[in-house]
Amino acid sequence: MPNTKTLTRSRHDRVIAGVCAGLADWLGWRPRTVRLLFVLSCLLPGPQFLIYLLLWIILPKAPR
Repeated sequence: MPNTKTLTRSRHDRVIAGVCAGLADWLGWRPRTVRLLFVLSCLLPGPQFLIYLLLWIILPKAPR
């Protein structure tokens, strides 16, 4: 079954920009899990922080 939700930044459950909470809502996961995975991924080499910034810019805010 395909996911029909739109990927948006969260307005209510956000710590910095709502990107992790928006991804968690879209995936059906808990926001804390996505945040923990993001922080752990930052320990590895790669462009994780740049991807977060890019998503912050590209993803629209969720409607009220």
